[in-house]
Amino acid sequence: MTAVATTLRVLIADDEPLARDCIRLALASEPDVDVVAECCDGDEAVEAIGRLAPDLVFLDVQMPGLDGFGVIERIGAERMPPVVFVTAYDQHALRAFALHATDYVLKPFDDHRFHETLRHARRQLRLARESALGRRLAALMHDYTALADAGPDGARGPVPPATTPVPPAGYVTRVLVRHGARSYFVATEDVDWFESAGNYVRVHTGERTELLRATLASLAGQLDPAKFARIHRGTIVNLSRVREVHPWFGGDYVATLTDGRELRVSRTYREGLLRPLS
Repeated sequence: MTAVATTLRVLIADDEPLARDCIRLALASEPDVDVVAECCDGDEAVEAIGRLAPDLVFLDVQMPGLDGFGVIERIGAERMPPVVFVTAYDQHALRAFALHATDYVLKPFDDHRFHETLRHARRQLRLARESALGRRLAALMHDYTALADAGPDGARGPVPPATTPVPPAGYVTRVLVRHGARSYFVATEDVDWFESAGNYVRVHTGERTELLRATLASLAGQLDPAKFARIHRGTIVNLSRVREVHPWFGGDYVATLTDGRELRVSRTYREGLLRPLS
């Protein structure tokens, strides 16, 4: 079977005309890339991304007014298309990875680095699409099996809705943490719980505690809700680590983890924990 060519719809957001020209010219050699918009500031980028829904955004970190990180915050990390950050300052790279950008390029960039970044972005997009397709097929098979089991008269029980919810693609599977001068990735499935620490998040994994450059609120929207639940204003827990839950005072609960640690579950967030466990 011949593969169907898919056009990669790209948006460029950079306040420097020369930088936009360089990116556009570099993309011109890619026959399947369509530059759907060029934006010169953050506000214009927010409007264009919402209107055009591009597949990939080349986003300048430093722009007057609303910068690149502000664009993501304005749109929402869970709704933002995959991003390649464009920056002249390498210190932004770690923060970019902490926000789970697809990649970043440093100004001025050469053709080799740019096309390496584009190949990486294509690979990430392909994996996300395949993952989403797999979830849609799984939901279809779930509905089909339920309909077959129910029979023509529904004798075996109620038929579930034909539109089984499918979680969106793009939940993060690893985070970049800092330990002293080192930075390294930790798989989210290995994390016991996340704890708010101002503009950082403490990542608790076994006996280790590391720092992630992000806020708990931004992280919450990027974690799979089938695997993680926010149980307090300052806490997100890995559901697989919760051994038991018991009532506490004033409608609060206490969650006991598999290692014996106890975490407070506030009444505001308790449903997020109790529903998946019921």
